[in-house]
Amino acid sequence: MNDTHSKTIGYVLWIFGFLGSHRFYYGKPVTGTIWLFTLGLCGIGWLIDLFLIPSMDREADLRFHSGNYDYSIAWILLVFLGLFGVHRMYLGKWISGILYLFTLGLFGFGVIYDFWTLNNQVSIKNITDRPEARNL
Repeated sequence: MNDTHSKTIGYVLWIFGFLGSHRFYYGKPVTGTIWLFTLGLCGIGWLIDLFLIPSMDREADLRFHSGNYDYSIAWILLVFLGLFGVHRMYLGKWISGILYLFTLGLFGFGVIYDFWTLNNQVSIKNITDRPEARNL
């Protein structure tokens, strides 16, 4: 099975899940944003998610492609160093990473964009960096 995401990281992010972090990690940006603005649906959705994380993990493993780039590392870099663009540099996006470094993640808006799209960015890098993809 394609194991792209970690349940351990999911549960660690769940601790701050009332801000939607675990939902963003598992590729659910719409509900992650709802959790962010409603504090996990007033805590009720946050508690329910404690039991939904295994299914969110399985779904993410089916949706996203594994490869050279690790989703957990990319997400840790985004969460803790996103304003400095380190997650973009990890993905080989040096120009935008340096731009983030000097603009604090393009004044925060770039970081928000990356919360919505990081899983797809990693998945695309994992697909395009495969040797068979280079031969196309």
